[in-house]
Amino acid sequence: MSNLQSIHIQLPNGSVREIPFGSSAGEVAASISSSLGKSAIAAKVNGQLVDLHTPLHAPSELEIITADNELSLPIYRLSAAHILAQAIKRLYGAEQVRLGIGLAVADGFYYDFELDRPLSSADFQEIEQEMQRIIAENLPIHRKELNREEAISLFTAQGEHYKLEMIADQAEELSFSVYEQGEFIDLDRGPHLPSTGKLQAFKLMSVAGAYWRGDASKPVLQRIYGTAFANKAQLQAHLQLLEEARKRDHRKLGRELKLFMFSEEAPGMPFYLPRGMALRTELENFSRKQQLSRGYQEVRTPIMMNQQLWEQSGHWDHYKDNMYFSQVDQESFALKPMNCPGHMLIYKNELHSYRDLPIRMMEFGQVHRHEFSGALNGMMRVRTFCQDDAHIYVLPEQIESEIHQAIELIDDMYAVFGFQYEIELSTRPEDSMGSEELWDQAEQALRNVLDARGVEYRLNEGDGAFYGPKIDFHILDALKRSWQCGTIQLDFQMPEKFDLSYIGEDSQRHRPVVIHRAIYGSVDRFLGILTEHYAGAFPLWLAPVQARILPVSDHYLDYALQVKKILADAGFRIDADSSNNKLGYKMREAQQEKIPYILVVGEKEQQSGSVNVRKYNEDAQQMIAIDEIIVHLQAQIDQKSELHHR
Repeated sequence: MSNLQSIHIQLPNGSVREIPFGSSAGEVAASISSSLGKSAIAAKVNGQLVDLHTPLHAPSELEIITADNELSLPIYRLSAAHILAQAIKRLYGAEQVRLGIGLAVADGFYYDFELDRPLSSADFQEIEQEMQRIIAENLPIHRKELNREEAISLFTAQGEHYKLEMIADQAEELSFSVYEQGEFIDLDRGPHLPSTGKLQAFKLMSVAGAYWRGDASKPVLQRIYGTAFANKAQLQAHLQLLEEARKRDHRKLGRELKLFMFSEEAPGMPFYLPRGMALRTELENFSRKQQLSRGYQEVRTPIMMNQQLWEQSGHWDHYKDNMYFSQVDQESFALKPMNCPGHMLIYKNELHSYRDLPIRMMEFGQVHRHEFSGALNGMMRVRTFCQDDAHIYVLPEQIESEIHQAIELIDDMYAVFGFQYEIELSTRPEDSMGSEELWDQAEQALRNVLDARGVEYRLNEGDGAFYGPKIDFHILDALKRSWQCGTIQLDFQMPEKFDLSYIGEDSQRHRPVVIHRAIYGSVDRFLGILTEHYAGAFPLWLAPVQARILPVSDHYLDYALQVKKILADAGFRIDADSSNNKLGYKMREAQQEKIPYILVVGEKEQQSGSVNVRKYNEDAQQMIAIDEIIVHLQAQIDQKSELHHR
């Protein structure tokens, strides 16, 4: 064949195939094997995901994507979003429905619609049935490229004004891709499944209102969320995981275990109940002890500072829309959204020598950030929270060793909770401060540390803080969900803005470098994560009530109270059930409250100075002397061991 008639493609195993010029990725898959041709859903050409219909016009590296490839899920879900939109138009009339945006997201997909008729979960059965009909039709899904005029003409004829707005916003684009399946056509980059029949497992999950493009000044559309998987077994496993997550929901457990509450008088601002406060205090004290033993010094900064400070720090330009303000003596003040500027003022309060560095400054600081009411989510998304911030002031040559130590601290603390984590390195964002040279230097320092530790990490281009690159720690909970908590950020900018300095060996002033560090991130959010991670059955050292004493009858209440005092004086969080309920009821109640130890007392225990011990979720019981149970409980606490299987 001549070069005009054939090209060479290289497969992942290194083999090279000669194929006809213009062959589609799907045709190549079928030529390799009929089974691959049937199971293929998309392809990767020179590292870029494309549709199977994509023709190949040049020598390329080609990978066929099948259902078992992790890259397949977003493709299934994006096509599911289009099938949903097509079903909505069929059911409620193409003239009545205006399309917003449909996207694949972490656990599924959504599509936004403008429709006079309010939709609810009661409509899902009808919508899902229509989606199944579209799937049964096995409509081919084709991509087309339109020039600007063609795209405008198409969506004007359909009355799709939201699509026209999207086209207008992309003023530099000369062409636009659309996807067509049967009578349905949508503006989309893809890639998509080759046909609607490839989607076999989906479910609609919820419906909510959503501002068009997330802008509160724009119309509220109806958003339907769903999920989709390659097969029904995966879908069923996901739905079971969601059911388990519902049982573990920290908002539900927070009410049942009397940890915290929310009130309309302070939306998005948690109220800690006595048990929740005990839990939070234990979390803070654990972190405090770990940090103080590593040379950190604890500080406290004002919760409100003037506007000039936030302008100086740069937070004004990046956070003012999410800050709370007040006028004091004709001067504008703001509740702090971050602790950083206050720590800069403390550092600047006195002269420092190079011999003083590193200076490790920590604070459990209450911050306030305004969030839209629709974004609030229990303890996971609030308007005020406690941030466990630290700022480490270092010499340039100390940067890497201090980052090493910060990672070791985070590693040690997460291990106590049973958390594994994934690491993400985020680089310079578009709204960054400072020179490209300093950013390159900072990013390289973080890379050096991660490479030296031999840890795997993924690169998140453009998602650094405005003042510097960062390492983010994403913990994995008992349900394998990922939560970004810890962070280490390198900052050359803040020392410049606050004119920070130290006296070097040459007796001249020099700039320190600042390392921002958090472990929990938000103490409140971390508490919510732990509640779901442990399903409310906290390990002994964390449990708000570590043991409950149950007298078998009122006759032994005095002895129960004596035992309670002895254990409380020994430093344990203890309560006693003095109600006149039967013992079985008391035990069920203690189990429901997930109390680690139940201590039953009756005649034998009173005579022998002991308690009958039963652990949470275990049937075995044992009579133990009071002094022995003290030793046993303290050993459990000192080891920070987990009593319960999650």
